[in-house]
Amino acid sequence: MTETTIGIGGAAESTDMVLNIGPQHPSTHGVLRLRIVLDGERVQHAEPVIGYMHRGAEKLFEARDYRQIIMLANRHDWLSAFSNELGVVMAVERMLGMEVPGRAVWTRTLLAELNRVLNHLMFLGSYPLELGGITPVFHAFREREELQTVMEEVSGGRMHYMFNRVGGLKEDIPAGWTGRVREAVASVRSRMDVYENLVLGNEIFRGRTRGIGVLSAEAVHAYGVSGPIARASGVDFDLRRDEPYLAYGELLDTLKVVTRTEGDCLARFECLLEQTLNSLELADACLDRLAGLEPGPVNQRLPKVLKAPEGHTYAWTENPLGVNGYYLVSKGEKTPYRLKLRSASFNNIQALTELLPGTLVSDMVAILGSLFFVVGDIDK
Repeated sequence: MTETTIGIGGAAESTDMVLNIGPQHPSTHGVLRLRIVLDGERVQHAEPVIGYMHRGAEKLFEARDYRQIIMLANRHDWLSAFSNELGVVMAVERMLGMEVPGRAVWTRTLLAELNRVLNHLMFLGSYPLELGGITPVFHAFREREELQTVMEEVSGGRMHYMFNRVGGLKEDIPAGWTGRVREAVASVRSRMDVYENLVLGNEIFRGRTRGIGVLSAEAVHAYGVSGPIARASGVDFDLRRDEPYLAYGELLDTLKVVTRTEGDCLARFECLLEQTLNSLELADACLDRLAGLEPGPVNQRLPKVLKAPEGHTYAWTENPLGVNGYYLVSKGEKTPYRLKLRSASFNNIQALTELLPGTLVSDMVAILGSLFFVVGDIDK
């Protein structure tokens, strides 16, 4: 007896299918396109196609003076506006050799940590939403609202604060504001166990994320991945501790760099949650220090036309999503000759080419959401 296998149509051959995810997919945090080659349900190859939101910020920097570029800089990562402003003004201050008043340094540190919490809360709520759990996002927006209220009171903005200035801050903090911040921080901290119980305690969430999308430490270094994503893969690097700026050098007792070794989606979420809790502790430490400072200026007097001396410098900050770098070149004019922006999300998203091949289509959204990116930060 002989057996004969008969193939009918294209099913006899193994055929690859090219699938476009986006550029308007609901779980991509903006206008991102993924070009995926599938063999059945398994991803063979993945390529992030970026540039759909490109606004040419780096070129626009060259046509704006040093006061105006702050407005441009705080918009690429719209969840981390204060931190974006901070990197630009630090680069200009370094070029000018300018020392910032102590009250401004501590206030900047406080606001940077509050901004970090606001950023992380968005992802703590949106990531479970992408995996089918709608409840956490309501909690996340309630906590964000409390913090946004105090940020709005001090700066006038809810998302784009425009509170940094070259040499310090726009103005001093309002009377009684630190007390209201302390209340808001305590209120948010009292409800953070929601994410521990509701999300991490959910067996469906753990089943969708544990062991999924494992990013090795070698890949982290190869792609320049940074922030919570890198630390979830065991890369113990945080600029606030390793090259302190602002007042972080005096907060090393409170600052805790959260790491994991698993490198999977679950580890990335755990890192984000623990880092949020630590940022609330850092905010309290900044409030304690501000309470003990003598009244004083929060900015430097600047000339009407601000010009940076000829030369170049590089400033970098530990933004909520990773390391942001600002390479400033000046020809002695009132506008930058060149301001190159190194945004965290741009490098982090490239790791998808390493993470997605070999995984199932159903795990793709879990992996994509766990990279915690903002598309404006990619298409700067």
